[in-house]
Amino acid sequence: MGIISFQGARTKVKKQDNTPIRVSDYMTRNLITFSPKQSVLEVMETLVKNKISGGPVVNERNELLGIISEGDCIKQLNESRYYNMPIDDAQVERFMAKNVETIDGNISIFDAANKFLETKRRRFPIIEDGKLVGQISQKDVMKAALKMNSQHWRDL
Repeated sequence: MGIISFQGARTKVKKQDNTPIRVSDYMTRNLITFSPKQSVLEVMETLVKNKISGGPVVNERNELLGIISEGDCIKQLNESRYYNMPIDDAQVERFMAKNVETIDGNISIFDAANKFLETKRRRFPIIEDGKLVGQISQKDVMKAALKMNSQHWRDL
């Protein structure tokens, strides 16, 4: 008697795509930005209206000058109350974070995740040729992870 094999037809295994998932694939390009001379009150209204926690501050050439956040706005509120000064006079340039760390749009989404863990930041602006082109947030990294198949994570 011969040996009978019950093995069925084998399906071809798709070759895995080991192209790294880049920050530029998931960054937000359509940003709400602020100007340095804009009032903090106006920024607060925009943050609340658009349900965002902050945004980049740029000049007329779209060069990054800083970031203004909810925390910066709250700091201004606290100072205006303490010094009994009107909030309308406060400008973004006085309260924005000026020493802003950026991230390269060509790095992998996993390197960006590590950068978020190391720095405890919520967002990183992306600059190309001296101009603001986008922003990557922790939420963007999570969206990228959800779209990827977990089997591929080890290979990226």
